[in-house]
Amino acid sequence: MSMIACLLLQPWSLKLLTRQYPGVPAAVLKEGGRVICADQRAIDAGVTPGQPLHAALSRCPELHAEVGCPAQASAAWAEVLDLLYSGFSDRVYSPQEGLAFMKIGLGPARQLATLFGAPVGLGNSTELAQLAALRALPGEVRTAGTGQAEQAFLMLTPLPHLSALGLTERHLERLQFLGTDGLAALMKWSAAQREAFLGVETGQRLNRFLRGERTSTLPLHQPPLLLSRSLEPDAPLTEPGEAAAALIELATGLWEELEGRTAAQLHVKACTLAGEAQATRQLKGQLDARGLARLAELTLRETQALPLGIERLSLELSALSRPARMTSLFARIGDLDVTGDLLRRFPQALVKVEWLDEYAYVADARYRWVDWVSGEPCPRPLTPLSAEPSPRLRRVADPVRAHQRFFEGEG
Repeated sequence: MSMIACLLLQPWSLKLLTRQYPGVPAAVLKEGGRVICADQRAIDAGVTPGQPLHAALSRCPELHAEVGCPAQASAAWAEVLDLLYSGFSDRVYSPQEGLAFMKIGLGPARQLATLFGAPVGLGNSTELAQLAALRALPGEVRTAGTGQAEQAFLMLTPLPHLSALGLTERHLERLQFLGTDGLAALMKWSAAQREAFLGVETGQRLNRFLRGERTSTLPLHQPPLLLSRSLEPDAPLTEPGEAAAALIELATGLWEELEGRTAAQLHVKACTLAGEAQATRQLKGQLDARGLARLAELTLRETQALPLGIERLSLELSALSRPARMTSLFARIGDLDVTGDLLRRFPQALVKVEWLDEYAYVADARYRWVDWVSGEPCPRPLTPLSAEPSPRLRRVADPVRAHQRFFEGEG
């Protein structure tokens, strides 16, 4: 049964830093050199948010601290969303970096928690899934439940977790000053009291949640529609060989970023001393990196910018799309138990193709069927039989041996 899962990787800049430097205490800094957030190792050593860098290093000498890069964090989070879309679900929604919701079942949710080593929550709505993820440990899946189990789950919601319902740090400080310890105390208030204390917007949002009005649907994931790569050489490009080498480097990077998607248009932009020149070509079919570089080279010739000296060369792929697939039924065929069960019952049922020569003229020289597990050739009813020459043809094919056998009295 599919539910809404919440993947919690916040704060994302800190999670990204700890993945780059595993096993080392890490902290993210502001531009002024003060600590924004730190991981558990640094906190245990005495590092707290707001500390200057020199004070944090005095508490934790092995601390690795970096100023957060928003562009790098956004690019890395976009890669995570694309991984979730291609490997788990076509319904992925991310309101902010480090927080993602998707429509999956319990089995894929466990795989997701193991893959990222992060807490994952399951619920019938985004709010319940996020509350469950806040209670889960890294690598654990926590379910909010339904009916009476859901009510008991909400009664045990602590005060810091109410940020998932729209409450700010200021609201939490005021509630803590009043002695409120969680959602159970707020449920005893009237709707008017919650709106008066929390504000109209936040209070109405909390009242709607308590009445059962929750977000239970997710939109389809929309991948980025443009990929771009640029290169600025040390000296202007004037030779065709230099331009071809630069285009191969750019095309290889773009082809790796496609990750199985297709593009409709290729844009080549060249910045010269006389201005910017650009040309566009329509893409037909799916090209590899070398074919993309060759098409980009032909497109660059149309701009006639090479004799002027190219100071900056850019390639762009637009109108990206992904081929149709059944993500809700078969998310990852290698991870499903259906394949193993089928092979145990019918060992000869599954075969796969092994390509021999894609450009061969005959089918049996182009590919062959092999066993799914062992990889040994597995002839099928439609597999053409190899033509064996007749014994007479084999004798005639060797005239020297035929004459020798005749004079020896064998033939």
